[in-house]
Amino acid sequence: MNGLPELYFRVRENGAAVFRVDVTNRDRRIEMEQIAVINTNRGDYKPQGDEILSEAEKQVITDWMQQRLAVLAARDMDDIHRAIDHLNLTTHWAQTKATDDQLEDVTDRLLLAMHDLRSVLVRKKADRVSRPK
Repeated sequence: MNGLPELYFRVRENGAAVFRVDVTNRDRRIEMEQIAVINTNRGDYKPQGDEILSEAEKQVITDWMQQRLAVLAARDMDDIHRAIDHLNLTTHWAQTKATDDQLEDVTDRLLLAMHDLRSVLVRKKADRVSRPK
């Protein structure tokens, strides 16, 4: 065993390119052949060109997609918790450090963004409350 995985996933926007890793050539160079493309938005993958994927490769790709979606979901929640922290820090900044010019520069955009967020949150909360349990 060479220690390298059989498949390599090059993460890209909305998914990944999947490569088969080969070190069995006589020069012991690492060769990577693209075999599939993953779309995490759609939750699917497609073989590259005329490539035929083995059942084991399909399973590794499916497992990777599930793990990747879990990582992305965790990052989303972390981003939201950070946004809450940033809102609190922004409040403190506005109250204690901001100059009139700085406030003039950001107030309208902040108010619109907060109004938009509040509207969505209130609507979603109402939807959850009105749903039968």
